[in-house]
Amino acid sequence: MNFSHFLRIERDGAGEPSKHHVIHTHDPKFSMELIPDGDAPNKIGRGVIKRVRVPNSWAGDYNQYAKLMAAAQDFFTKSFADPAAKAETRRFQA
Repeated sequence: MNFSHFLRIERDGAGEPSKHHVIHTHDPKFSMELIPDGDAPNKIGRGVIKRVRVPNSWAGDYNQYAKLMAAAQDFFTKSFADPAAKAETRRFQA
């Protein structure tokens, strides 16, 4: 899966666990609100889904939802990993 279409935004609240929004930026655009799974061994896990926002045109296409939601959860997990070296992420190898 190409994770370049995903974006994670973290929000901290006073006295609340941090909330994370994973956004799919290309068509179909959708967002998921997740919180880290405190019961997972690494205290993050795949995240606990709190809210999903999808366009109305997707009503009933649950197979497509399931694929993208699984990819969003994979992205959520991988977004906490150590960042890649700058040389590996450069767009233009000049």
